[in-house]
Amino acid sequence: MEKSSLRSAYGGIMISFLYQEPATTPRGIVQLVHGMCEHKERYIPLMEFLCGKGYAVVCHDHRGHGESIQSPEDLGYMGKKGWLALVEDAKLVTDWAKEKWPGLPLTLFGHSMGSLVVRSYAKRYDDAIDSLIVCGCPSDNPAKGAGIFLARATGLLRGWHYRPSLMQKMSFGNYNKPFEKEGWPAGWVCSDRDVLEAYHADPLCQYVFTADGFLNLLLLMKDCYCLKGWKVARPDLPVRFISGGEDPCRVSDDALRKAVESMKQAGYKDVTLRIYPGMRHEIQNETRRQIVWDDILSYLA
Repeated sequence: MEKSSLRSAYGGIMISFLYQEPATTPRGIVQLVHGMCEHKERYIPLMEFLCGKGYAVVCHDHRGHGESIQSPEDLGYMGKKGWLALVEDAKLVTDWAKEKWPGLPLTLFGHSMGSLVVRSYAKRYDDAIDSLIVCGCPSDNPAKGAGIFLARATGLLRGWHYRPSLMQKMSFGNYNKPFEKEGWPAGWVCSDRDVLEAYHADPLCQYVFTADGFLNLLLLMKDCYCLKGWKVARPDLPVRFISGGEDPCRVSDDALRKAVESMKQAGYKDVTLRIYPGMRHEIQNETRRQIVWDDILSYLA
């Protein structure tokens, strides 16, 4: 596993990333885009699995996450251009990967907040990818307009680095209710005990987003669910939604199907959904993760 970095066009932030390539000529490229309040190292097991199957793999830290920060206070802070910079940073990594491994098909995989990023990415750059995997997709929030107002007001009044516990509670307050008897503050993440222990002990996962972060998260959601402005240069692009049947981010199966339908309405012809019964938010880290990994492998371009 190798580590490198690229300078973002927005704010001069160095975007840190990991990459790995197989011993033989790669079959294709997989670009992984992580979720909110986590980091690229959590994807190393999946990266190693895919690399072992012949794929070159790359995963970066979003701005405001992991090592893509200018100071510890910037965890959960996106800065210049906010949500759009998240999308452009992902494209920056794509361009690097295509230059390193020219001529290979590229699959873009996004989990949770990353699933919002990759859909806003596809909205602008679907001609840069050959398949899209949308994992752990948060369903559209009808109250996002009010949330945007609250986050903006909080940032203006308290500062953009202020960490609003109210917005944290509004966003995630009920997620753990079905799992609270297990004793984990964030048992909704997955059911694997080792993963949960590491997650709860990780300071790069256990923090509250800033007012700036919450604002841009909601603006990102607004963009990827808005049906206006889709380029749809590749209407035949395979789009695969995958989700846990007990993932609170999906809200309900019907709400999740609306997310799938939104991609069809945008103009994509090959959009499918698989729900994994009994699995929670991070299906790629679940106790039965091998089922998910094998499915991901089957979806690659």
